[in-house]
Amino acid sequence: MSRYAFQLPDLGEGTVSAEIVAWLVKPGDQVSEGQPIAEMSTEKAVVELPSPVTGQVISLGGAAGDEIAVGAELIAFEHGAPVSVSAAPAAPSAPAAAVAAPPAAAVNGHDTAQAATTHVRTSPATRRRAREAGIDLARVTGTGPRGRIQPDDLSQALATQDPSRAPTSSTVTMDAPATEEIKVIGVRRVIAQRMSAAKRSIPHFSYVEEVDVTELEALRVHLNRDPRFEQSRLTLLPFIVKAVARALERFPQCNALYDEARDTIVRHRAVHAGIATQTRDGLKVPVVRNAQTLTLTLLAAEIRRVSDAARTNRARREELSGSTITLTSLGKLGGIASTPVINAPEMAIIGVNRMSERPVVRHGAITVRQIMNLSSSFDHRFVDGFDAAAMIQAVKELLEHPATIFI
Repeated sequence: MSRYAFQLPDLGEGTVSAEIVAWLVKPGDQVSEGQPIAEMSTEKAVVELPSPVTGQVISLGGAAGDEIAVGAELIAFEHGAPVSVSAAPAAPSAPAAAVAAPPAAAVNGHDTAQAATTHVRTSPATRRRAREAGIDLARVTGTGPRGRIQPDDLSQALATQDPSRAPTSSTVTMDAPATEEIKVIGVRRVIAQRMSAAKRSIPHFSYVEEVDVTELEALRVHLNRDPRFEQSRLTLLPFIVKAVARALERFPQCNALYDEARDTIVRHRAVHAGIATQTRDGLKVPVVRNAQTLTLTLLAAEIRRVSDAARTNRARREELSGSTITLTSLGKLGGIASTPVINAPEMAIIGVNRMSERPVVRHGAITVRQIMNLSSSFDHRFVDGFDAAAMIQAVKELLEHPATIFI
């Protein structure tokens, strides 16, 4: 028997350290080569590390929330045959990411005794859902490649699980603690750090404008009746992205990034639209690249694809970075107005609020129209208030006369 010290490898893009999000094993556990042992969070993604050897866990190099340097000992095993410490782990099975926000953490959905004997293929988010629901993933049939458990597989298992396992009111006692402490680690810590940095260093100029989307909504409903759109049902978001892309042709200063290290503004001709997406694990911002070149149907399909990939932790790292402007929406919870926080190093973010019927004066008479507010924030260091307002007015003009979006 020999001791094998597994050092944290470079998890990509030249990372120098990573945070331990969750351990999937503990000292004394028997593990097999390739079995997930830990989830590590970098600034860009959460990855699941597989065991490089078969053996018994001797010690862990830190606790959840600890930062581990690349090359430092992460975990030690006792195994039968010596293995070179330089052995690299297999590629992470489930990259996830974020951001404005990075990807989210997850915890193994079954106990470590089961994990020691069974290698369950799934994503960190699915492991976390299973753990919270008390589902043993080893008993779930996976329909993905090589038996990988997909989110729908777990949903099916949750729908058919024994109702007697659900907690009842009788299990709640008066001695239950009045508070709960939740350590801020992983995705939530990175989100907190980035939001704090954005608000601390970027003077936000916020601008809210109401938009009459009656004609746009009528066009959307009409197009969705067309069989050609059956496979790609349209929401308002693709139209808004198209309108923003058109408006940015006149306001390139809003489609730019600030390189603080070089004190340089980098303007982009291409519009890489970040689509802020709420997931179980926090906010992620998958990117629709070259939005200005896509047709309406392709844009709708791509928004749906990258958003679904972010929600199910299937988004690749390159799909979660590189946006030049972000659009965020709370859907039906969108409210009347909001003050979105800029996704640094971008210059602008546009928030889409809820559409609702409102009485308005039109041609001297009161009538009911479909009204929706756009709430935007701009980096006031580099985008003047006049230009910010003019840019949103240009988007408003396009949305209120939807034919002009395509001219």
